[in-house]
Amino acid sequence: MDGLTTPVRQQHKFNVSSLQRYLTVKSRLSHNDTLTVRQYSAGQSNPTFLIQAPSQSYVLRKRPPGELLPGAHKVDREYRVQKALFSAGFPVPQPLLHCTDVEVIGTEFYLMEHVKGRIFRDLRLPGVSPAERTALYVAAVELLAKLHSLDLQSLNLEGYGRGPGYCRRQVSTWTKQYKAAAHVDIPAMNELSDWLMKNLPVNDNEVTLVHGDFRLDNLIFHPTEARVVAVLDWELSTTGQPLADLAYFLMPCYWPTNFNIISSMGSLNGVEGAPSVGDLISIYCRCRGIPSVLPQWNFYLALSNFKMAGIAQGIYARHLLGNASAPNAAQFGQCVEPLAKETLQLLQRPLTEPKKDGLFLQTAKGQAVLRQVKDFMRQNVLPAQREVAEYYSKHAESSQRWRTPQIIEDLKVKARAAGLWNLFLPAASGLSQLDYAYIAEETGRCFFAPEVFNCQAPDTGNMEVLHLFGSEEQKKKWLEPLLRGEIRSCFCMTEPDVASSDATNMECSFHRDKDNYIINGKKWWSSGAGNPQCKVAIVMCRNSSQDVSSRHGRHSMILVPMETPGVKLVRPLTVFGQDDAIHGGHFEVHFENVYVPVSNMILGEGRGFEIAQGRLGPGRLHHCMRAVGLSEFALELLCQRAAFRQTFGKKLYQHEVVAHWIAECRLMIEQTRLLTLHAAHAVDTLGSRVASKQIAMIKVAAARMACKVVDCAIQVYGGAGVSGDFPLAQM
Repeated sequence: MDGLTTPVRQQHKFNVSSLQRYLTVKSRLSHNDTLTVRQYSAGQSNPTFLIQAPSQSYVLRKRPPGELLPGAHKVDREYRVQKALFSAGFPVPQPLLHCTDVEVIGTEFYLMEHVKGRIFRDLRLPGVSPAERTALYVAAVELLAKLHSLDLQSLNLEGYGRGPGYCRRQVSTWTKQYKAAAHVDIPAMNELSDWLMKNLPVNDNEVTLVHGDFRLDNLIFHPTEARVVAVLDWELSTTGQPLADLAYFLMPCYWPTNFNIISSMGSLNGVEGAPSVGDLISIYCRCRGIPSVLPQWNFYLALSNFKMAGIAQGIYARHLLGNASAPNAAQFGQCVEPLAKETLQLLQRPLTEPKKDGLFLQTAKGQAVLRQVKDFMRQNVLPAQREVAEYYSKHAESSQRWRTPQIIEDLKVKARAAGLWNLFLPAASGLSQLDYAYIAEETGRCFFAPEVFNCQAPDTGNMEVLHLFGSEEQKKKWLEPLLRGEIRSCFCMTEPDVASSDATNMECSFHRDKDNYIINGKKWWSSGAGNPQCKVAIVMCRNSSQDVSSRHGRHSMILVPMETPGVKLVRPLTVFGQDDAIHGGHFEVHFENVYVPVSNMILGEGRGFEIAQGRLGPGRLHHCMRAVGLSEFALELLCQRAAFRQTFGKKLYQHEVVAHWIAECRLMIEQTRLLTLHAAHAVDTLGSRVASKQIAMIKVAAARMACKVVDCAIQVYGGAGVSGDFPLAQM
């Protein structure tokens, strides 16, 4: 970053001694410190300076001197938005102070921390490998999606902008800015302005925080990783339509290869490793949980080019006035007309947009709920992971281990208040299985996230059984408290003494004695049974006194309260050494002369397999999509490690075998996601019974995929991968 500075230009010089006196009072600067001031050569608007003291460095941004265009150069707004974002953990330089006293250096200014890292002034990224070029652009567009997903109320930025109607205001604003700065009449600019005003988006009411000038050269990347550590230049930030930001960032992807506004801002077409427009839009939309077919995309591109032309005209106008921030400001006057003409031609040809199979699109409600879940996960669930891990570490040898930590209980209260509750059950949420599949993927990124939304297995399957097949009495006694999250449940099917892969082998039996059933048998892998809130089990057992010719007509499902005499929790089982206490464990449960009333029989005697088919269909969808989410997280961890660690003189991702693993993981995840979404669509449209083949396939595919992706991640992490320091072994 330091190599991007020059001596302070004559028109931007200010009284350094006065600044030093001010900082001595307002910051930790010592009276004896000597300040060195250099100006950043880039930055076409508010002049920006590197302020260096012996012990620390700052960046100062101020208004330019002299006559300014109306409404421009509001450094107070920059300071406010950066302060809000920094407090929320979004990567911006920490703002330190805002000075409105023009007596100090001649203009209003603010001071922020100096962030070290890489700034790429040439958007084509010369000197960077194709793989890293791709990773840098992907990191940038993922961060833009994160910005657009932030909650304005949580940021205390309500009223920061005027919100709805953003596109109309933008066309009007940049038309006025252009006309105020124009030195000659440019017919193409007038024609483009008219086209924009006549083709405003039908829906211009979406409101998020927008950056307004989101370009690669306004980002600081980590010195060695493909990760953004700070977003700069918030002068044009406001609230409004986020797609305008996305189009502005992708604008150079649409310029022809010979189109070169300024030497550092040429077209990205044909640049090796530059991701396609379709890929970047898909990544952005997936991060935000919105459809990747963007209506009126050509408007946003045209608006971006028009805005760029307006900015170029303003820079040239400041050059004519003698107060431009950049030494190459004179060149910008030559960009305006070519850019306007190119945009008008762009509107005459079809644009590249990603296409998506219409079978697998969420409903509008599903999209909205997914956005809410993503926000809730980011703001509440993911930050709680450390505290949850500390709880289970603290109670490793204690009976408290089987209880749900209070922090998860508190999150459940928040989620329910937000309406993010029982999302898995169409009758309760109004969501289709396809809608919920995307949500399940998101919750799969955190071990305890499903429970926060009352969407955890095996309770979801048990609630589905009671909803579909339970009597009114059973629903009132067990389903309603489960839906309220007041109790938990378990499902007792697999047995230790028989090959349960053939469920007809099950030996756990029942027989009727007057108004009761008496149950005897052994079960294991009963997930959730260890949680003290587990109050009821659904037990699969066969009629010992009835001779039924059909192998699938002997078994029934019966509700057994866990406090019933004869129900014994024998032991918790472990999976590769993990007891999964966070899910209530996987217990061996014995039933020894357990008496339950005949009213506890679900649906009727001999209908266990019929119920099982209804239960297992949606449940397997949920498991498979959670596995996709888990695998996405594992792949992210893999890529982070591969970008950070170095062996034999190069980064891990630069080794061919690791690059191959990453590609294979991406292939498998995408294939499994599509296969599972296809199964979800089949369940929605055909029912679980008809979709049984698709459900059977995803059960196999998702397990294979998750094991392979997690294993690759473990290999990249080496010894750390199998330790408890990272979540891969638990995955």
